[in-house]
Amino acid sequence: MTAPDLDLSLQFGAGVPEAHKQLLTKARAARWMRMALLHPAEITVRVVGTAEGRALNHEYRRKDYATNVLTFDYTREPLVTADLVLCAPVVARQARAQNKTLEEHYAHLLVHGTLHAQGYEHETNEDDALEMEALEVLLMQAMGYASPYE
Repeated sequence: MTAPDLDLSLQFGAGVPEAHKQLLTKARAARWMRMALLHPAEITVRVVGTAEGRALNHEYRRKDYATNVLTFDYTREPLVTADLVLCAPVVARQARAQNKTLEEHYAHLLVHGTLHAQGYEHETNEDDALEMEALEVLLMQAMGYASPYE
């Protein structure tokens, strides 16, 4: 089975460490995201520092802190269009706390955000959360990573 087409734009904002930029190449991000796609997609991934992450989370979710990933989904079919915003300092902090590599955590969050962009949800219903989590585990394991929830 061939993965759907992905038109990916990768951006880095202020405050993103060089190590993150070197790790998160367009090819690597696209490979991870394609695993989670059901339809062709046009997605922009923006990796940001704490200030921008906090401002966006506050503006769109009314939460006054930077979060790991924000998904802005615009269309789901026939073309998935979305923006994913990842906050580099939060991703790094969580990776350390969860004893994961930075690569593993970025892979998981891009899969997670890509699933959100297609309508998968985990915050409103336990059955939906279990479905999304199980899919994330399968996708991560298919890419050679451990379950992100262990």
